[in-house]
Amino acid sequence: MIFARDKGRMCNNILQYGHVYAWAREHGRKSVSMRFCYKYQYFRICSTPYHSFLTYLIAKYMAKWGMMPVVGFHDENIDTTEKERLMLSAGNVMVEGWYVRFYDLFLKYKPEIVNLFSFKKSISDGIMSYMASKTIDGDLNLGVHIRRGDYKTWKGGQYYFDDDTYIGYIRRFAGQHNDRNINVFICGNDPSLDKTRYMEELGGPVKAHGAQGFCRRISVFFPDGNPGEDLCLLSECDYIMGAPSTFSLVASMYHDRPLMWIECPYTNGAYVEFKDFDNLFRNIR
Repeated sequence: MIFARDKGRMCNNILQYGHVYAWAREHGRKSVSMRFCYKYQYFRICSTPYHSFLTYLIAKYMAKWGMMPVVGFHDENIDTTEKERLMLSAGNVMVEGWYVRFYDLFLKYKPEIVNLFSFKKSISDGIMSYMASKTIDGDLNLGVHIRRGDYKTWKGGQYYFDDDTYIGYIRRFAGQHNDRNINVFICGNDPSLDKTRYMEELGGPVKAHGAQGFCRRISVFFPDGNPGEDLCLLSECDYIMGAPSTFSLVASMYHDRPLMWIECPYTNGAYVEFKDFDNLFRNIR
């Protein structure tokens, strides 16, 4: 059995385990995510065999007491030959570290990974009902992930953007779809987000930056869900936008939704460009 452990956030854990799962699957090994044995109980994987708190405790102390080897992937761009040899030869092994990366295998087994991390019925049913109550056929749904919190200091605040930037890019997006009614679903980790400003500046017909005319209508919604609900909602939108993060990246993975990572403050000349998961996930750091 290959046990995967990581101390990162929820979507870091999903991607890390996805790589481990794909490698194990390719080599005929079984695998378990330590994190999803007890935490983030939003996904199908949490109800699959071996994913239990008892498994977590047994594996944790086996590694701690030296009863199984620990293979660490803590450095980028290193030769993994010896690490993989140990992963193949050991009956039980613990794999840890952010840089466990098997990109081609991940894509090969991506449908299985998506199925493992499909949302529990209570979450998916709730989100589908919520979105159905806010939209009509023909609407275009844009999911926006506003990441603040730890981003104020991470990478020196490089991706910590103010409301002007998010509003600017949303308006620019509207300008590129000025024949559609647009629903903007805003999720994030800023409890003091100025929701009134977003609704006042974006709600109703909007003259979007760079547009020849008005988009038909923008409606703004703040679902205020838990992390699993927010991830599910973003995954169901037609387009996803946000600062570079694994949260928006994983959201795009479920249905191959186009994703735009906001990498710089908004200017009038900025262009909204979307890419797909299969391209972006190779560039996450």
